[in-house]
Amino acid sequence: MSVWFTSDLHLRHARLVEIRGFDAEIDAHDESILDSLGAAVGSGDQLWILGDVTVGGKAAEDWALRALDEFARKRNVELHLIPGNHDSCHPMANRNSHLRQRVFLDTFASVQLFARRKVAGRTVLLSHFPYTGDHTEEDRGVKYRLQDGGDWLLHGHTHQSAVLDAAVHPRQIHVGWDSWRRPVHVDEVAEIIESVAPSP
Repeated sequence: MSVWFTSDLHLRHARLVEIRGFDAEIDAHDESILDSLGAAVGSGDQLWILGDVTVGGKAAEDWALRALDEFARKRNVELHLIPGNHDSCHPMANRNSHLRQRVFLDTFASVQLFARRKVAGRTVLLSHFPYTGDHTEEDRGVKYRLQDGGDWLLHGHTHQSAVLDAAVHPRQIHVGWDSWRRPVHVDEVAEIIESVAPSP
């Protein structure tokens, strides 16, 4: 079994489709993402999506959940979701998020606001939001962000191209689609951590 991470797929999101160079071809954008996931993630693997499956809205969200469910069943992949601010099962997106969580659990093995993993012998937290930074002038969703207690953090949300921007924060790794254009393997995360802070 291998473990993979990604975020900010934004399936059915017309504005991001154009930004990502698909000339308003939503189907081509979504197919490209699903094909890229399938090319990397294999049978028995885990894929952690750190939020923003789509842009929101019931029709887009239901389409994205069906597509991901079909992908997971065909390939025998275990999906986990750390919801983002555009996912209706996140309280920032929807005051009735607890009701939508049931729908997401039909596709995902778990849905939780954050998680903790062990990578390269270190505790690594998973959240949609970084400790600090955003793609807007102001950090959004501050009350939903984890406090920095010294652990490494895998995140999405910022849509940045840089994977690790030490000027913003030295221990947060962006695993979003806009940085990688593919899912990130746990060994790649370990290599980044070891390159910054080698094991003693």
